[in-house]
Amino acid sequence: MKVVQASVRASVLAFILVFSSFVFANPNYPDGPNPSMTPGSLCQRATEHRYAEQIPYCERDVSSDLKQALIARYDHDFGFHIQTMDRGEFKIDHFIPLSIGGSNTADNLWPQHRSVYGVTDPLEQLLSDKMSAGRLKQAEAIRIVREAKLNLGRVPELIHYLRGM
Repeated sequence: MKVVQASVRASVLAFILVFSSFVFANPNYPDGPNPSMTPGSLCQRATEHRYAEQIPYCERDVSSDLKQALIARYDHDFGFHIQTMDRGEFKIDHFIPLSIGGSNTADNLWPQHRSVYGVTDPLEQLLSDKMSAGRLKQAEAIRIVREAKLNLGRVPELIHYLRGM
């Protein structure tokens, strides 16, 4: 049974690595947030506090106007072509996820293509799970998510690290 589980994990990690390699070569959309525009920020207007650490948590609240403005700005400032693509292929991502204390402000938001969130969303869930279990502090979770979203090729290694906690 353990051999099968290890084989399945290895297959999933290999898929993520191969899948993420396709993301790196596309000039039409970003493969990660641009730190000059999206440095990340923490929740300042908490609706509740979560985890043993009692981190501030903000409910999701991003207007359609802000989403459109972010897409236009990424296109204009960085030469992407998101506005010409199917909007359904994108979501506005929180660089620092709400689940680990991120904010809804423009400096924490960026247009994320489905090929990118297909790689990073499983990591975000693991971060939340580990924080909920008391195995991971907010500061370390933020360090890991920054590393992952700025270096997609490291996501399989970071997932492996988190699963080992």
